[in-house]
Amino acid sequence: MTTQLTLTSLRRSLRREANPKRAECVAGYFKTGPGEYGEGDRFLGLTMPRLRRAARDGQHLSLADSSRLLASPWHEERMLALLILVRQFSRGDAGTRQHIFRLYLANRRHINNWDLVDVSAGFILGPFLVERSGASARVRRLARSRNVWDRRMAVLATSHEIREGRYAATLDVAEALLSDDHDLIHKAVGWMLREVGNRNFDAERQFLDRHAARMPRTMLRYAVERFPPVLRQRYMSVKVHREA
Repeated sequence: MTTQLTLTSLRRSLRREANPKRAECVAGYFKTGPGEYGEGDRFLGLTMPRLRRAARDGQHLSLADSSRLLASPWHEERMLALLILVRQFSRGDAGTRQHIFRLYLANRRHINNWDLVDVSAGFILGPFLVERSGASARVRRLARSRNVWDRRMAVLATSHEIREGRYAATLDVAEALLSDDHDLIHKAVGWMLREVGNRNFDAERQFLDRHAARMPRTMLRYAVERFPPVLRQRYMSVKVHREA
C-alpha cells in the first residue's frame, strides 16, 4: 500500500537518508564547479530508485507544493518534484495536464541539469505539445533559446513522438541544432536520432546521408552507435564540413 506523504514529511524523509560522501561524488559528475554547466548545485546524495519511491508516496501533492519542491536548492528535491509532476500529468485530466504544462514552462530555470530535463521533457512537454496546434513552432522556439536546458528540452520533448512512431519533429529539431556548440546538445540530438533509427532505420539513414558532414562528431557518434560496424565506420569517416 502506498503511503501518502505531505511536502514536509517528504523533505524530512529525504534529509534523513542524505549521504554526504555520495553527494560529493555526484556533484563532480554533474559538473558543479566554477564555470561548469551545473555550477553551484547542491546534492543530498540520494539514488534514483529512492527518489522514484518517494514520488509514489508524494504523487498526491498539490501543484503548489510540487512547485515549491521544484524551487528547492537541492538537486534531488527538484528531481522529486519532476517525477511527481510526470506521474500527475500521466494520470491527470485535460485541465490538470494544462496546469502542469504551464507550471513546467514557468519554472524552467529550476530544471537546470541534463538529468532533470531528461526525466521530464518527453513526458510533459512532448505529450502536451502534440495535443495542441502550433506545437512545432513552440519546440523550435525552445531550440533557438540561448539557454542550453531549453534547447535540450526541445530535443527531448520529441521523444514522445518517437514513441508514437512519428519522427518529423525530431528530425526538424535535429537539423536546427546541427551547428549548436554545446556537447550536451550534441549528445541529446545524437541520442534521439539513434532512437529514430531503432524504430525506422531508413528515416535515420536518410537524415544522416543529408547531414552527416555537418554534424559534430559526438552527435554523429551517438547517432550511429548501434549501426553495424562497417556502416558506423563509413559515417564516422565522412569528411567534416561545418558551415561558418
